Amino acid sequence: MIKVKKEGIILSKTDLEFENEGVLNPAAIREGNDVHIFYRAVRKGNYSSVGYCRLDGPLTVVERSDKPILIPEFEYESQGMEDPRIVKIDDLYYLTYTAYDGTSALGALATSKDLIHFEKQGIIVPSITYAQFVCLVETEGRLKKNYYCDQKFYNPNPNPEKILLWDKNVVFFPRKINGKLVFLHRLRPGIQLVSVNSLSELTKEFWTDYLKNLQDHIVLEPIYEHEALYTGSGCPPIETEHGWLLIYHGAEETDKGLVYSACAAALMDIDNPLNEIARLPYALFSPELEWELKGDVNNVVFPTGAALFGDTLYIYYGAADERIACVSLNLPDLIAELLTCKK
Repeated sequence: MIKVKKEGIILSKTDLEFENEGVLNPAAIREGNDVHIFYRAVRKGNYSSVGYCRLDGPLTVVERSDKPILIPEFEYESQGMEDPRIVKIDDLYYLTYTAYDGTSALGALATSKDLIHFEKQGIIVPSITYAQFVCLVETEGRLKKNYYCDQKFYNPNPNPEKILLWDKNVVFFPRKINGKLVFLHRLRPGIQLVSVNSLSELTKEFWTDYLKNLQDHIVLEPIYEHEALYTGSGCPPIETEHGWLLIYHGAEETDKGLVYSACAAALMDIDNPLNEIARLPYALFSPELEWELKGDVNNVVFPTGAALFGDTLYIYYGAADERIACVSLNLPDLIAELLTCKK
């Protein structure tokens, strides 16, 4: 078992209007000795924007904005910008988030050259109805039914003719692979991978073909008990000499209700991340402490950002959908453990 140290709470909600309900699920990126944190800030009524703070080193908050750095501006994100992740590719920062309009949740992108000014690029996942998705995959007949038979998760009284296919947890790889932009996304219950020369390729025609052949793009599917219900992308992939390290989340239905754990699925092939090399058969860490067990949503640890200092990997996560916390672990030890769990 990997030794994981729970460093404690980094950020809590404040009395400021934009974050008076909770702060959670942060993007994190290291620049020098600083870690820039872009977090989901929730105000009463479950309206989300993106807040900002800066850490000196991995744990010490030295700057925190008293207003959101990104706010909803368009109809597709009218109720929230949720669960951001961030990477830098070449000289451009890619900040992905879930755009929520009160009904549908879709992966969106904003880019920046300075971490201050962001330009929204819009929705980058397919914008099709649930009914259209079902028609596509049933026509091909290759996709497992659990990918298109759980629409009640999205809406207790769904109208498949109107509700859009929820596509969340968009996370870019931090560099191009074979000259292509590569990102993960999540159509329940697994995690899928997209590879394109440029974002302009993400057309309606592209997504139609992609969804018809979704089975060919699945990176990870649930196989262990702690992730039995579904998995989802977490922190941006971390490049190691043995492959891409993926820290993701897994959900399990228990007698306590739904439990979200942080998982380690690595290693993925460095040139073709569709090829899984190894995966831990147990959760990396799970809800244990009072502030992980009780909150706006109980029993949740939700990893979304990471920073490496020497051999120590710091993982930032949302705890019980109400606060932001951090764990640390020794990265070489984690890689060594994973290498004993090869497929």
